[in-house]
Amino acid sequence: MHRSRLAAFVIDCKTEDIDAATTFWSKALGKPVAPPSPDSGNYRELSVSAEEPMILLQKVDHPSRIHLDIEADDIEAEVKRLEALGAKRVEFIKRWWVMEAPTGQRFCVVRPQRGPLESHANTWNESE
Repeated sequence: MHRSRLAAFVIDCKTEDIDAATTFWSKALGKPVAPPSPDSGNYRELSVSAEEPMILLQKVDHPSRIHLDIEADDIEAEVKRLEALGAKRVEFIKRWWVMEAPTGQRFCVVRPQRGPLESHANTWNESE
């Protein structure tokens, strides 16, 4: 058994100025910019309520797009479950898998980002 849930919408920005991109999306979505941590690097975050998925921005080299992250307490089990539904593994990066849906959209399977998954998460049996 494992748990998973929608963690975040990630706005991939092909830009030299991630802070300007963050300002745009902050104003467009009406969400304040969260204070960056010392190790933010190419990542920024908008402040959202605990009930909402995180909204992250990242500076990328590939074309700009928006993807979603699914957080799971057992990444490998979640990846296998999604493969059984028709998704494909694309690349393992640092601590997460980039996946591709049967319809071509890319998404990531990541470790829990917003704390334990006991509440507000789907529970999957290995046979599902």
